[in-house]
Amino acid sequence: MKYYSLNKKAPMVSFKEAVIKGIAPDRGLYFPEDIQPLPASFFDNIESLSNHEIALKAIQQFVGDDIPEKALKEILEDVLDFNFPVVPITNNIGALELFHGPTMAFKDVGARFMARCLGYFSNEKSTEITVLVATSGDTGGAVANGFLGVSGVKVVILYPSGKVSDIQEKQLTTLGKNITALEVDGTFDDCQEMVKSAFLDKDITEKMQLTSANSINVARWLPQMFYFLFTYKHAKSLGKEIIFSVPSGNFGNICAGIMAQKLGMPCKHFIAATNANDIVPHFMATGSYNPKASIATISNAMDVGDPSNFIRIRHLYKDNFQELSKNLSSYSFTDEETKQAMLSLYNDYNYVADPHGAVGYLGLKKYLDKHPEYYGIFLETAHPVKFLDVVEDTIQENIEMPDSIAKLLGKKKKSIRISNYQEVKDFLSTK
Repeated sequence: MKYYSLNKKAPMVSFKEAVIKGIAPDRGLYFPEDIQPLPASFFDNIESLSNHEIALKAIQQFVGDDIPEKALKEILEDVLDFNFPVVPITNNIGALELFHGPTMAFKDVGARFMARCLGYFSNEKSTEITVLVATSGDTGGAVANGFLGVSGVKVVILYPSGKVSDIQEKQLTTLGKNITALEVDGTFDDCQEMVKSAFLDKDITEKMQLTSANSINVARWLPQMFYFLFTYKHAKSLGKEIIFSVPSGNFGNICAGIMAQKLGMPCKHFIAATNANDIVPHFMATGSYNPKASIATISNAMDVGDPSNFIRIRHLYKDNFQELSKNLSSYSFTDEETKQAMLSLYNDYNYVADPHGAVGYLGLKKYLDKHPEYYGIFLETAHPVKFLDVVEDTIQENIEMPDSIAKLLGKKKKSIRISNYQEVKDFLSTK
């Protein structure tokens, strides 16, 4: 499998090169040259397959020969060692819980898969790789945990000061070893721009091998197909056509869902649910894409003003707005609406949702109002304890704190404060 840059001004590369480079030299995102649908028999018999077997079939064509099947199976067994339950909310709504991994966020799958791929590649050569990543919340913790102690890999995480939850901050600033956190005086968009600038800075790239662990990296993005496929396996027995509502910030997760659909997964529609950062809802309503500065909300992992992966979604539909509109709807919701949804889920269904899951639930409800014949699944992308204050204040109840989080809160934060790209460059140049 070869990968090309969506900017079309860089050479094609292998999966291995795409993972190590992260982003193409022309600043474009890498995209697979070909997407081969899986045979109909795969979906006809999916109930008989294990999660590991499903994942192997889904990812194998994208990895190609760069990782032998035996090693790839071992990676998947290591990555997928927790559950992905669908919790029934009503007769036609379920919550796909993606927070049962080590950092209690959906990004555990992609971060762990990428870490193990890089670990495999770094064993082939002596060159050290530096993972440079921006986070709006959960990416940092998942990447830090996934790469902790991986030989030949150092991790530098940029996060916006004061704009991630206390638990999210602890998850990315307390591990030490090969993990360093840079606390940025700015927004997530500032962090992401600094990361992109570093990849284009020859003063840095000529001295060190940089890669990114954001969802711009194909090894972070593509494995997110897995849990959509696992969910189809679960929902197939219900005998209803399914739709997914995905709380969306950088749009990597929903793009992976659409990729699973391109592999042949039966799915009638996708809903991209956002907070006040409504760039994509505005685009879907008007056909005009206008990035803008991000707005801080209680669903902070979605506070993105220029979602990187939306270009991949548009590319999947050859930038045909009419075709895209048939498969994707997008709605935005305020913090107040999000809190009301959290309260409703708790009072009416005894379900505790985090703010991101609540946004996904709102998007699903809005679509189902006009399409009640479908079975809708919203993604609950992080454990509510990661947003403890807003959840407890909203539902007026204390929620149980897992032991792993309680231990984390007692650890000392270690971060380096920075305010501009030059400081990132200076840090990387003296590493």
